[in-house]
Amino acid sequence: MSAEIHANESMSVRSLLAPLIAIVVGLFMVILDTTAVNVAIPTLADDLHSSLSLIQWTITGYSLSQAVVIPMAGWFSDRFGAKQTFIVSIILFILGSILCALAGTAEQLIAFRIVQGLGGGMVMPIAFAMTYRISPPESVGKIMGMMGLPVLLAPALGPVVAGYLVDYVNWQWIFLINIPVGIAGVIMSVLSLPNLPKKASAPLDYAGIALAPFAFGGLSYGLSEAGNGWSSAKTVAGLTIGAIAMILFVIIELRKKREPLLELRVFRSMQFTRGIIVQWVMQFTMFGLIFAIPYFMQRLMGMSAFEAGLWTLPQALASATMMPFSGRLFDRIGARPLVIGGLILITVGAYLFSLIDPSDSPWLFLAPRMLIGFGTGMSFIALNTHLIQTAPKELVGKVTSLTSAAQQVVGSFAIAGLTTLLVSRTNHYSSQGEAPIPDAMSHAFHNAYLLIAMFAAVGLLLAFTLRRPAKGQAAQPAVVMDAGH
Repeated sequence: MSAEIHANESMSVRSLLAPLIAIVVGLFMVILDTTAVNVAIPTLADDLHSSLSLIQWTITGYSLSQAVVIPMAGWFSDRFGAKQTFIVSIILFILGSILCALAGTAEQLIAFRIVQGLGGGMVMPIAFAMTYRISPPESVGKIMGMMGLPVLLAPALGPVVAGYLVDYVNWQWIFLINIPVGIAGVIMSVLSLPNLPKKASAPLDYAGIALAPFAFGGLSYGLSEAGNGWSSAKTVAGLTIGAIAMILFVIIELRKKREPLLELRVFRSMQFTRGIIVQWVMQFTMFGLIFAIPYFMQRLMGMSAFEAGLWTLPQALASATMMPFSGRLFDRIGARPLVIGGLILITVGAYLFSLIDPSDSPWLFLAPRMLIGFGTGMSFIALNTHLIQTAPKELVGKVTSLTSAAQQVVGSFAIAGLTTLLVSRTNHYSSQGEAPIPDAMSHAFHNAYLLIAMFAAVGLLLAFTLRRPAKGQAAQPAVVMDAGH
């Protein structure tokens, strides 16, 4: 973006401190919560007398509700103002957190997590859009880079903080801790965030908003119910409704000329299409492992939630260490070598997980976790930048909304699908005479890790087809366009 866009909105670097702190507080709180619940799944299942197939919807429902509202962030910011939308989003997230802490059944917790996701989904795109708009043009890159720190730290700290609270306080505090942090974020936002000018907005895509939950939610529900049989009534109903809604959603979005909920015309670029499929494979792999490994550690290895949370740190630190080098290498060698190298590490790491038995030392998790962390850090920035550069130029501003929403949808599919696999394979091995825990479930997890490794291998093969875009296609604008167009 050119400096002219900032002429009436940018602030001095010194005056940015208070607004940036307010933005970071809200951003950090929401991102922390996206990974916190993973280590609490076994405890939630026990306390709420729920099966894994049901309780996983506390994560799946949260992801899907975020996917629905992420593309709407730009419209709400244009219509009501970025500051006002940011504050209301945090308030809704706080309300959802309070309700989650009060939940007495799994069904209630799932419903309240959806409320929480509706609030949290718009926080990240609006946070980055506001940061971009208020930053001096000459300092945009440096300030946006600093804003990436909470995005890296929060997912790493989420399982650790949640594990400690689950073990030494109670699981309700995973959500109650958001209340004082959120209130502080709201107060700071009211006092320090500037009132950025509102913009003319196109009519909201009501058809897309109505169909998206049925499309994404129906398919996720069908996948999660498939553990009871692919021909069961609930499975068939979920997959059928989801497939029909998805077809209608795609048709409507492609026909909508102005401001569709998701800009699907970017798929006209074959390089973009190949790249985003690789990204979906990576997201499936990462969401699947983030969900499966803590459950394996707690249910089968007897670890506490806090111990399982601590074991997420090596992967997060490896990823954070590799990312800066990846960014520098991208300018020299392009995306393909970095994505290929990253997926090789991820594939090997996922395969190594399949060799770990419940009786083994937890230190066997160290090498594969670090391999996956290095692989993610190596390929993440390169692949995202590749997607921006290979999208049709006139649609580049819509890429971030599409990829962010798709990430949540793919994550929900990963968790629903892996839950079905774990349940069905555990039942299969149990029917052959194995003890359900640990033997049958251990073999089921091995199957899940192998499936994830195969997904990563497919992504690796597809990564060889990526090509460096022609010179002159800039990636800079799309960093924040999803909420500030």
